[in-house]
This record gives sequence, C-alpha cells and structure tokens, in this order.
Amino acid sequence: MAVALAALCVAACSSTPKAEKPDAGPPTGNRGNDGYALADTPFTRKGSVITATCSIGARAAAVSVQAWNPDGWQPLDERMFDIPASAAFTNYPGVEAVNSPLVDLCRQSTDRPSPYRLDDLEHLSPRIRALFDLGFTRMAVVFREPDGKATHAGSVASGDPQGGAAAPSGATSNDEQNAAMAPDGRSVWFTYTNPAGEQRIGSRAVEGDQKLTDEGPATGHELPLTVSGKPPRAIQADMVRVSPNGRRFTGFAPKVFGRIFDAADSSIALTGKSANNATLVRDCVGIVGWISDAQVLCRAPSGAFQVSDATSGDPVGAPIEVVGENDGTVAEGMVVSADGKHFIVSVHVPNDPYGDPLQLPDLRVVPTSPGGEMTPISNGSLSADTAFLAWL
Repeated sequence: MAVALAALCVAACSSTPKAEKPDAGPPTGNRGNDGYALADTPFTRKGSVITATCSIGARAAAVSVQAWNPDGWQPLDERMFDIPASAAFTNYPGVEAVNSPLVDLCRQSTDRPSPYRLDDLEHLSPRIRALFDLGFTRMAVVFREPDGKATHAGSVASGDPQGGAAAPSGATSNDEQNAAMAPDGRSVWFTYTNPAGEQRIGSRAVEGDQKLTDEGPATGHELPLTVSGKPPRAIQADMVRVSPNGRRFTGFAPKVFGRIFDAADSSIALTGKSANNATLVRDCVGIVGWISDAQVLCRAPSGAFQVSDATSGDPVGAPIEVVGENDGTVAEGMVVSADGKHFIVSVHVPNDPYGDPLQLPDLRVVPTSPGGEMTPISNGSLSADTAFLAWL
C-alpha cells in the first residue's frame, strides 16, 4: 500500500537558514497557534492524545474523535461527526473523484486507493489532523452535488444530525477540494478552480457571509492543505507539521528540494519558487514531528528513527531502533508528544498497516532518547484504522 519515499540528502545540497534572534517575531500576525483562546476540554488539555476513526454502516457514516489519557490509555471524551450523505468520504466510478483526507480516513483497506500519491501513515496523520480545528469541534468536508460532478467545500460540527449539513451558500466554484479547517473553526479552506481555469487556494466563513475569498495560487488538487497561524494561512504540501513557535514547517512536494522551510506571511503552495530557506535533512524518509523548535524526528531509510537538527539537517545522537533488522516488520511514526520526549509508532508488515482486523494493532510509545524503554498501547477501542492526530 504505502509508497516509500526515500530521499538521501547530502550535506552539499543543504542550504542553512540565517540565524534568527530569539525574540524575533513575524512581521505580521502570529505564525503559531498559541494566540487562540481555547475552551478547557480533554481535546485541548496538555497531555491528551487525540485519535480519529471512521465508521461506515449500511446507511450512514461517521467519524469518532477521542481524547485519551496516555497513562493507562483510558478514554477521556468522545465527539461524533456524522458525515452528511452528500459529503465525499469515498471515491467510486461515475462521480467526480475527490481529494480529501476524509477519503483517506474512511477507506479502511489497502484495496481502496488513497486520493494522494503518498499514503503511508506518516503522511496520513498530519493531513487528517488538518480536517479539524484546534479544539476538535468542527470537521471540514467536501460536498458533491447530486450530479456527482460539482464539488464544494464546507464543514460539519460535532453533534450535527446526519444529513443536516448542506453545501455552503457562497459556493461560486464547482471544483473545490482538499477542505481543511482554520485553527479557530470559523472558516474552511480549500483548493479550487476559478472561472479562468486557474488553480487557487480559497476560504469561506462557516457562518454568516459565506462568499469565497481568494487566498493565493495553488498547485492543483494533488496536494492537501494545512491551515495554521493567526490570522490563518494555508500551506499546500504533504506531510506538513508546523514548528511549536510557528516559524518553520516540514513539508513535501514533488520537485521541491528540502524538508524544512520558513513559514510565509501569506498562504503558499509549496514549490521550488515559494520554498523559503529550504533545509534538507540527511537520511530522512519522512519527518514524524518536532522535538522542539530546533530539532525534528525522522524515520531513516534503515527503518530506525533519528533526531535531526532543523537548521543543518544533520543527525543528533544515536538512531532509535524500534524493530529488529530481521523482524519482517516496519515501524511508522505518527505523532510526537508536545514535550518532545515520546512518539507513537505502528508496527506492521510492510505495505499493510491495516493488518488482520481480528487482532489488536501493534502500537507502541517510544522515547525520543535512544535506548529508552518502549511501552505497548493495548486497548480494544484502538484499531488499525485509528488515526493518531495529536499528542498535546
């Protein structure tokens, strides 16, 4: 299933960003998300782990978002997002194919292709996270019109009745995809095609005047969106993870050399032209998350994990071994804890993270310090279909 992206980066390829003053701030707004006031709930509380699972029945589909206490793995709270009948959560013949992380979340089988080119767990987690606001109160969806061809971006709130949502009143484009929520849940963002045939990034308010606001150029529908910052800004790229201070982000896009980039003051589609101060990270298949503003955690081509310097791209310390060389399994990282001390991996046979549906998945908490003790995650409610979205 998973398409392994192996990029061996040499030091000569890396460009080193200029050092920033510790107190330097962005020229406009807040690039991070700490400027948002959030209600105190298990979905925003420090230490919680957030997961999402899609359930598909004969007549209805829904997404369950749960908050967990990682000390014992007991559920703290759950929110249900009923998927309207007109929302696209799967692609099938006869209708317009939709690029949406919701299709990834709900496909539940290697037999159903991902709408995106790369579909390993390390790519799925960050783009599914982008479906929700910071407080996990609203989920972005793409609506299909009855003809099965026109598509419009919108959202549903936790607790909305099944089928109660409709396409937004301000939809003026018939080709909107890659719906993602703003951090405050007040607007939904998406890629769209304007009347001139140009690919653009757009947004619209969830309530009130829902007219489309143009946010800048897109690179088509092939790459998902992540929205962050205050005011919100979109990044069109895969595997986007924003640094704790919001000043840098990880990302992947075809023909773009680098894995870590400076955040922009406006929405961008990641291209060779728009990428600012690109840093290549040596021997890095995929970046799992940020250890701190200065370090990231990578999965190496060997299958081990490695802490790397976010400025130079060089490894820091020894590799973190999760599976043995001859185990016949691979480990994929999904989230790093906010304090940078642990991360969660799924261990599975190559190219099949879903595994045997009758068995518990092999999920583990792993220290980011080499040689630390791994602990298994065992709970019957956590299946191979569970997406780990955040460790707050």
